[in-house]
Amino acid sequence: MAGKQGERTRRRLSTEERREQLLSVGARLFSESPYDEVWIEQVAEIAGVSRGLLYHYFPTKRDFFAAVVERESGRMLAMTAAVPGIPVREQLTAGLDTYLEYVSAHAHGYRAFHRADAAGDQSVRKVYQRALAAQERQILAALAADPEFRAQAEERPDLQLAVRGWLAFTTAVCLEWLRGSDLSREQVRDLCARALLGVLRP
Repeated sequence: MAGKQGERTRRRLSTEERREQLLSVGARLFSESPYDEVWIEQVAEIAGVSRGLLYHYFPTKRDFFAAVVERESGRMLAMTAAVPGIPVREQLTAGLDTYLEYVSAHAHGYRAFHRADAAGDQSVRKVYQRALAAQERQILAALAADPEFRAQAEERPDLQLAVRGWLAFTTAVCLEWLRGSDLSREQVRDLCARALLGVLRP
């Protein structure tokens, strides 16, 4: 009887709901352990599905981890999207507040995303690097559209590297914050904001 009830529960999930459930389990496992130490059987067991069903959604472990990384990338890009017409300086505090709220609410996914760079699989690392490049382009586009920073965007050959460095700094700060830093969210936000404005200072 219990088995039949479990089957009925599984059938209630739509394809998208099941996929999201599997990705959530994967994000937690990949955030806690290196890529090589996560087994696809663990994911299936925790999700309460057969290994065959998991492979139906994700043919290989690489495909599965890449999907976890891509999901978190999409979330972060949405969280950090600039509002057209609003100066970068005005958006910075609110944007970082939103970003840090995401980091806190989706800590497992955030950690898993940033573990991808250490994965031994080059295909997974490429997914991660594409995601970071998209964040970088998003910031550079916002700067280029802002009258205050437009000249720098056009004239400073080091700006792209500076933005890339700021993203690495912000990532390191956020990961340390998640480990249990005594800093409040507001203090982390102000630290990251000052760092970006410092990078942008001529």
